[in-house]
Amino acid sequence: MSKSTEQSLTADMLEKYYEYNKQKKEIEIEMNQLKEAFHHYFDKQIGAQGKGEIQLGSFKLQRQVRKSEKYNEEPTVRRLEELEMNELVQVVKKPDEAKIKSAIQLGLLSECDLDGCLTTSTSFAITVKPITPR
Repeated sequence: MSKSTEQSLTADMLEKYYEYNKQKKEIEIEMNQLKEAFHHYFDKQIGAQGKGEIQLGSFKLQRQVRKSEKYNEEPTVRRLEELEMNELVQVVKKPDEAKIKSAIQLGLLSECDLDGCLTTSTSFAITVKPITPR
């Protein structure tokens, strides 16, 4: 970390971040409660699957309905195989990580055998917590 970055951090910044994060969580809870009330309203007015719209004051509330369809893997593959439509089934080859780790532990495989095969990803998270409970 550079000195200019270290010097630009203040206790006030940490406190502000902590307070904003706390407020964000409280706001998310309230927003989820409001969304639940909106869905309940539309469920009663137009049904559980219906889309709708209402105008109150200078605001318009809309409920949109998005549908997605996906084939259930096991029964679909089974049915396609029964129908002899194997060309419609993907064969996905991928490493079995649990078995690879076991094979390395048992000495059947060496980590150097897989040099260049392992990728590592990193993600960062920021947390700010008070030293003394509030």
